[in-house]
Amino acid sequence: MAGSIDPHNWYALFVKTGEEDRVKERLNYRFKEELTILVPKRRLRERRAGNWYFRTRTLFPGYVLVNGHIDMYSLERFKNVPGLFRLLRSGSEPLRIEPCEMEVLSRLICNGENIGFSQVLMENGRVRVVDGPLVSLEGHIISIDRRKGRAKVSLNFLGEPRTVELGVSVLRPED
Repeated sequence: MAGSIDPHNWYALFVKTGEEDRVKERLNYRFKEELTILVPKRRLRERRAGNWYFRTRTLFPGYVLVNGHIDMYSLERFKNVPGLFRLLRSGSEPLRIEPCEMEVLSRLICNGENIGFSQVLMENGRVRVVDGPLVSLEGHIISIDRRKGRAKVSLNFLGEPRTVELGVSVLRPED
């Protein structure tokens, strides 16, 4: 994703929670190649009935991200899309997602729209990311839950700080 998409023309659509993928499919059908539509997701380990499973969850439930030029014609085509509530606006203009926010998201998203696992090494109370999407983003990590294999990460989205959980594998330091 990084480098192939203009970081300055990102917008957010507010959609029905749980309908993000369906809205994405409908928008891809309506706009064909005009817009890039993205639903960022994360892969997490979850425990059910004593067994560990991998689940893919939406990073920002209720939001679909759109990249491209949005004009009055595009705004009309957004209307009547099932599951789509509205395009977020700032006054009368569509609200642009800040390029610095999209820069961090584009570094996290590696394969398609999924955020993979990062490998972290914990030494003397410090966290060092060895491999994965969180490389060089150690400053965004709030805490790590070794048992669940998750890191709480602080991200800015639409001008607000949000805490999300991303999957990590905690490596043991070699003695």
